Amino acid sequence: MNYECRLCPRECGTDRTKQKGVCGAGNSVIVARASLHKWEEPCISYRNGAGTVFFSGCNLHCCFCQNNKISNELFGKEITNEELSEIFLRLQDSGADNIDLVTPTHFVPNIIKALDMIKNKLSIPVVYNCGGYESVKTIEMLDGYIDIYLPDIKYYSSEISAKYSNAPDYFEKASESVLAMSKQTGHLKFNNEGGLIKGTIIRHMVLPSHRHDSMSIIKWIAENTSTDNVLVSIMNQYTPFEFISDDFPELKRRVTKMEYNSVVNLAAELGINGFTQHKNSASQEYVPDFDLSGI
Repeated sequence: MNYECRLCPRECGTDRTKQKGVCGAGNSVIVARASLHKWEEPCISYRNGAGTVFFSGCNLHCCFCQNNKISNELFGKEITNEELSEIFLRLQDSGADNIDLVTPTHFVPNIIKALDMIKNKLSIPVVYNCGGYESVKTIEMLDGYIDIYLPDIKYYSSEISAKYSNAPDYFEKASESVLAMSKQTGHLKFNNEGGLIKGTIIRHMVLPSHRHDSMSIIKWIAENTSTDNVLVSIMNQYTPFEFISDDFPELKRRVTKMEYNSVVNLAAELGINGFTQHKNSASQEYVPDFDLSGI
């Protein structure tokens, strides 16, 4: 990977063979955990669980990230592309419903090489589970490799995205990339067990004090996507971790029932199909233990 990195909208131009990019990553893949995970959306972890591979580093560095240990602190183990391909096969052998690539953007070239190594052996869908801050060119690189896209749309307001993720162009880039993902995967396809095998699921986590921003996202989804191609997962799992800075006092509480329900009710009114979460999902218990399992 000897080039100026332009994989994400940051376009930092770093030669990651020599130094780390804005994402915190260098030339080698860094993984913090690889294991079966039963808490994804029902059609993703419908039987034995998704075969999650948690990559370290991130192009967003959200100030409230529940995976802060790996996204911002870069905890993890460096592995080769061949070792990554072996992890994929081990997850398949353990009964994984799919290969769930979590925060994979900055390692897309490595992932493509790893998948090429086992293209005749891997028989389960591959999921691209990302923060939504993607380049359309990178999504085009993944055509033929990804079966299911699972992007966030975190923010509508550029002011909010600048404040929490230093990305004032977040919605512009996320909306473009989500439409490219949906076009690439086409109509939703399920197997006879209700598992999704092709399609796009847009995730949105409601933040405290920002329900109107969430509602703007829901309106955009209703106006710009099709229920034939896209499901929507409205998440209620925001957890105010201790590391959140005092600069963001509005983020130091959980989302209220009124805030969450106002977003869910709007989605129902607009005919959006998908998933909601119970209030008890807002707990540190649902954050994976990043202990290098399965690596």
